[in-house]
Amino acid sequence: MIAARPIRSAPFADRCPKLWAGLALALLGAVFAPAAQALEFHSVAANGTVLYDAPSLKASPLYIVSRYYPVEVVVSLEGWDKVRDVSGELAWVEKKQLSDTRTVIVTVPLADIRQAPDAGSPVLFRAERDVALEFLETTGTGWVKVKHRDGQIGYVLVTQVWGA
Repeated sequence: MIAARPIRSAPFADRCPKLWAGLALALLGAVFAPAAQALEFHSVAANGTVLYDAPSLKASPLYIVSRYYPVEVVVSLEGWDKVRDVSGELAWVEKKQLSDTRTVIVTVPLADIRQAPDAGSPVLFRAERDVALEFLETTGTGWVKVKHRDGQIGYVLVTQVWGA
């Protein structure tokens, strides 16, 4: 007598390798795509710029921001940008109210702006919380090169500002 053995089929992954490979790539893309996207930062072009809860002048105003206030563009529509600010709030602003000048805002009580991107470098000046500085470049070593509106140029730790 021959012993009956259960019919065993190959695991689903073995039967559909292309499907699993596609799913794996899609999952990896979903996880790493946001990190790969370049962040788009701008600053507000004029004092008294209104941010709204929807992309329309008839929408409810949320708050008013001043010139040089940095924002991150999250979504762009015709004539409007949905932006995120330093507090993480989302709002809509007319594109014409934004400048290509990129700024950062100090997020600590007092930030040391140094002569070189090094903690041992001399302090050129200090900037208080909520002071906007023009973003010049990132060093890739945890420092950002910035310019104060009075013309002084120096380096600040990226952890002490938002918008870099």
